[in-house]
Amino acid sequence: MKQDEQKQDDSQNSDEEIIKKIGERIKQLRKKADYKNYENFAFDNEINRVQYGKMETGTNFTIKSLLKILAVHGLSLKDFFSEINIVPIKTKKKE
Repeated sequence: MKQDEQKQDDSQNSDEEIIKKIGERIKQLRKKADYKNYENFAFDNEINRVQYGKMETGTNFTIKSLLKILAVHGLSLKDFFSEINIVPIKTKKKE
C-alpha cells in the first residue's frame, strides 16, 4: 500500500467508530435537554430504558429508534448528522 493510501485509510472511520459518534451525539442531545441521566429521559419519552442506554453507548440501535429520539428533540436526520464528523469508509470499485 502506498503511503498516501495509508494516510487516507487512517483518517476513515470504522463502523464501530461511527456508531460510537452517533451514541455520543444522542447523549449530547439528552444533556442539552437538561436530563442528567438517560433513565429519566427514556421514561419521560416512552423509550425502552435499556435500549436507550445502549444507544448512548453506541452498542445497539435501530434507525427506527434513532428516528424516535430525533422526533423528541425536533431534529431531522440531516440536522443530527451535520454535527457528527464522519469520514466514510471507501469500498473497492468493481472492475
